Amino acid sequence: MRTNKRTVWFLTLLSLVAVISIYYIKEKSPMPFDGINIFKDSESAVQLVENSNDAEKTQPVFAEAVVFEEMRMQIRDERSKIGEQLLSKILTSDTAEEKNKVYEEMGQLTKRESAEALMELQIKAMGYPEAFVYNEDGAVKITVLSNEGHSSKMAEEITHYVMTSWKDAKAVNITFTGDME
Repeated sequence: MRTNKRTVWFLTLLSLVAVISIYYIKEKSPMPFDGINIFKDSESAVQLVENSNDAEKTQPVFAEAVVFEEMRMQIRDERSKIGEQLLSKILTSDTAEEKNKVYEEMGQLTKRESAEALMELQIKAMGYPEAFVYNEDGAVKITVLSNEGHSSKMAEEITHYVMTSWKDAKAVNITFTGDME
């Protein structure tokens, strides 16, 4: 009987999955995977203790960070619609010249998205908890989350960095948001 290597591997993996699933179904008390107890011999070796004083010292999660995600989602939606329009132009265009032009537009859109994401990462690396960067025809709009307040020096630092590292940036507008301590 002739069998394929792919068939043998498939049957081996299928039997392995069956054995593991039967093991976990038959086990009466499954071991919780918490990353700590997995390498310990006994369950009493590590105890997690919640201290009431620590609960008062915790910092709240920034609600502004959700706003940044909403802005990113809106921009992604707009750009996906533009991408769909460009794709439909490619499908309807007859000449290679028109298709090349549309491909260049799609490449510019992708390049702009990646440059914005990279700039956000660089601003976060400068010590800010969150940043949102949006480039519209050379006008770069940056919103920075800062719980230390803001100053003209901070804005100048970000502006200088953006202007020197991003050649498509013609004008930079910076907005600071966040709780000031």
